[in-house]
Amino acid sequence: MVDILHRVGIKSTPAEVYTALTTAEGLAGWWTADTEGDGNDIGGVLRFRFGAGGFDMKVDELVPGKRVQWEVIDGPEEWVGTHVVWDLDQVDDYTIVLFNHQGWKEPVEFMHHCSTKWAVFLMSLKSLIETGTGAPDPHDVKIDNWN
Repeated sequence: MVDILHRVGIKSTPAEVYTALTTAEGLAGWWTADTEGDGNDIGGVLRFRFGAGGFDMKVDELVPGKRVQWEVIDGPEEWVGTHVVWDLDQVDDYTIVLFNHQGWKEPVEFMHHCSTKWAVFLMSLKSLIETGTGAPDPHDVKIDNWN
């Protein structure tokens, strides 16, 4: 199995980042404007829709200000059964986000695309928290024909 890994520092508190990862309003501000569901309860389901399709995530783990973990329960075949993990740590004036999309069966071309898009959306998360304006889908940077 292989993972997508990213690290980004966001000038904020872990509580602010945690809120952006666990509320439909926060998630819609940086990932996709078409976000529904409950990210604040273990077992809750978040539904994310994009022009090219969508994903349903079940909330597996929540440690306020420290960790968020989802399991992909619906979406592209390559994603189903994988986990998206956000670990947060305060370092000086920054929240360090260690991002892990883990459990890919193999490093297919779609994984390369998704790695780049996760980086784009992590920068959108950073922008949302630091400036008040993110770039969620459909306003994100498009990188190829998969968007």
